[in-house]
Amino acid sequence: MRIAIVADIHGNLAALEAVEADIRRRGVGRVVNLGDSLSGPLLPRETAQYLMGRGWLSLAGNHERQLLTPDPAGMGPSDAYARGQIGESELAWIRSLAPSARLSPSIFLCHGTPAKDSEYFLETVERGRVRPATPAEVENRLGAERAALVACAHTHLARLVCSRGGQLLVNPGSVGLPAYDDVIPEPHVVETGAPDARYAIVERGPDGWTVSLVSVSYDFEPMARLAAKRGRPDWERALRTGYVT
Repeated sequence: MRIAIVADIHGNLAALEAVEADIRRRGVGRVVNLGDSLSGPLLPRETAQYLMGRGWLSLAGNHERQLLTPDPAGMGPSDAYARGQIGESELAWIRSLAPSARLSPSIFLCHGTPAKDSEYFLETVERGRVRPATPAEVENRLGAERAALVACAHTHLARLVCSRGGQLLVNPGSVGLPAYDDVIPEPHVVETGAPDARYAIVERGPDGWTVSLVSVSYDFEPMARLAAKRGRPDWERALRTGYVT
């Protein structure tokens, strides 16, 4: 079993196309998407149509949930832009997405944690930054989930963690947004320090799971210029550098 895991595309179609080309080059036949696919000032409608055409198993992240809010006026700027660009067919696709999935008894997929799409799993916010979660924090966030492999996203940070019980937890990182700031659960920044697109490949062999955290370079300049054109210098800097500060 060999699976490519993508997440946090955020409407960055150029990064997604580069990642898919790399997946094909490596001969991986199955792709799953952990959500937060569209939100942002880039190409939400085109990215939705691209994903709809691929037929990959996709999850709803917290931003998909937010895009379906009945009051678009209350959205943040990234969600508001995406909501204004997508049509009814894209909205119907978003409504069809589940917040989690079980590929098999041994593989569980979620966006944040098994219980909450907006909760960090493998990191904890502390004094405006993120630090690796402690084993106790990871165990608490796992709850009753006992799958041998748990894939999560949301923080945009590629990471591999082994739980106290021997479960493998994988965050593939972000395809489309290498840095951001947020105010939940408190103001903080997340920065990868490089503009590359990230994803993961997991493969089960006779001795267990092998995980590859993959970084893909791509031409990010058109997306950075698009962010600038749409009045988002924060995204422009993040896309070019992997930093927001």
